[in-house]
Amino acid sequence: MNSKTSNNIATGVIYFLVACVLAILVFLLGYILITGIPHVSWHFLTSAAQSFAAGGGIRDQLFNSMYLLVLTLIISFPIALGSGIYLSEYAPDNWVTGVIRTAVEVLSSLPSVVVGLFGFLLFVVNFHMGFSILAGAIALTFFNLPLLTRSIEESLQDVSELQREAGLSLGLSRWKTITGIVLPAALPGILTGIILSAGRVFGEAAALIYTAGQSAPTVNYGDWNPMDSASFLNFMRPAETLAVHIWKVNTEGVTPDAAAISSGASAVLIVVILLFNLLARMLGRWLYKRMTATK
Repeated sequence: MNSKTSNNIATGVIYFLVACVLAILVFLLGYILITGIPHVSWHFLTSAAQSFAAGGGIRDQLFNSMYLLVLTLIISFPIALGSGIYLSEYAPDNWVTGVIRTAVEVLSSLPSVVVGLFGFLLFVVNFHMGFSILAGAIALTFFNLPLLTRSIEESLQDVSELQREAGLSLGLSRWKTITGIVLPAALPGILTGIILSAGRVFGEAAALIYTAGQSAPTVNYGDWNPMDSASFLNFMRPAETLAVHIWKVNTEGVTPDAAAISSGASAVLIVVILLFNLLARMLGRWLYKRMTATK
């Protein structure tokens, strides 16, 4: 077999594998959307869930998922950004740095149930936080940190060393070079890490069952005081997310339209993730052009 034939066979195999991945993705998304979209309506999106009667919605669960995502990113992103900058720009190449990177990898491989039980024992029980959005956000931070840290570190390392040398040659300090030149150039990779971690937050259920809880108490969406127990912004209240709601409806649901609620909620979850990815990439592209003067 000559080299040209081998190359054609290898290329064909690669294209076939890519086509398989795309086919699986299209099948999963198509099945979820086709079976779920017919059950989605404005009433479904804006009404509260029902425990026994038919016709319930996902208003509170949808908001809880978005609120939990925002809190999780507020907690995890600054820590991951600092860790990524240290590992990429400041950490010496020795065994201590190797131990840190190994710890990050180990943290990323922890099962979600283990993290959920850890969050339950530490935050819910010992810290007396109870089932709350904050406890769930802290637990999900353990998922986000490894992914975000490695994503930021690799994005910074991909920036050409010539850009760092150019900044230093202009008299900029090392920190100013990192924040003014390296970080803007690494923004697309950092944004990819944020999008991946956001998808994991939206889809996580096991850890939140033990930390954020499985109930969605009635809240007042006109109360903007986060210290008020009835406020929708109160982060110390229990909060059933959309993923947990889908699991609960499928396993414990007794409503007559449990299957329709599950299908509709799954479709909404997929659409929200896709919209978040699209909007995040649009915002990232705008910021990248603004910060790097790229046309």
